[in-house]
Amino acid sequence: MSTLTYAVTDSATMLRRQLRHMWRYASMTLMLIGMPVVFLLLFVYVFGGTLGAGLGGPGGGRAEYLEFVFPGILLMAVAAGAIGTAVAVAMDMTEGIIARFRTMAIFRPAVLTGHVLGSLVQTMLSLVVVTAVAILIGFRATATPVEWAAAAGLLAMITFALTWLCVACGLAAKNVEAASNLPQPLVFLPFLGSGFVPTDSMPTALQWFAEYQPFTPIIDTVRGLLLGTAIGSSAVIAVAWCVGIALVGYLWSRRLYNREPVR
Repeated sequence: MSTLTYAVTDSATMLRRQLRHMWRYASMTLMLIGMPVVFLLLFVYVFGGTLGAGLGGPGGGRAEYLEFVFPGILLMAVAAGAIGTAVAVAMDMTEGIIARFRTMAIFRPAVLTGHVLGSLVQTMLSLVVVTAVAILIGFRATATPVEWAAAAGLLAMITFALTWLCVACGLAAKNVEAASNLPQPLVFLPFLGSGFVPTDSMPTALQWFAEYQPFTPIIDTVRGLLLGTAIGSSAVIAVAWCVGIALVGYLWSRRLYNREPVR
């Protein structure tokens, strides 16, 4: 078989391994799905009345805030799924299974690729559930099927990128606890962007950070695609961030995986 065939076959095998782990340890999957749902309900029903009125729209209140906050909740779900991958990679490293894989005649990057693809499946499942809950409680998008597909594609891109970054974090961490803490700031980036309040309501220094961090253009693009608000250059910037993060995460992961000593 050709190298490409080996790569595809071995990566598919590792993906099946990750999907079986998802089924066997369903509590982790349920937690990754449940956390963004809880945050969605919390912000809409506890804070939504006040924060929605502060948006200054014609409707105000919870319904308007639901439309505003929904893209930020989606990005939180993406970040949480990526952090779970960092933990899974660290567990593989500390339990010795990676050392066994290194002695086998398999395509070396397939182990990491399986983690990334498995996390992508898990995260997209989480996003579907969160979207369904949002629609049930009143979210109404104006998007066409093409715009829905574009939003899903962008979310898949940032999921892919952040997962590679978290794979590197899992490889760099000395233990599972460190692996869960190292990428933890990713979950809070939507709060420090346009996910929960408009950036122009923030103090100057924080507003500058919020406008130039990677999650803000992604949130603005998803919001614009689903609700018909202005996107401007956010889409191009969002794609550029996704490509850059994915490239850094992949190269860092490959370097660590090739040089990491057996633990």
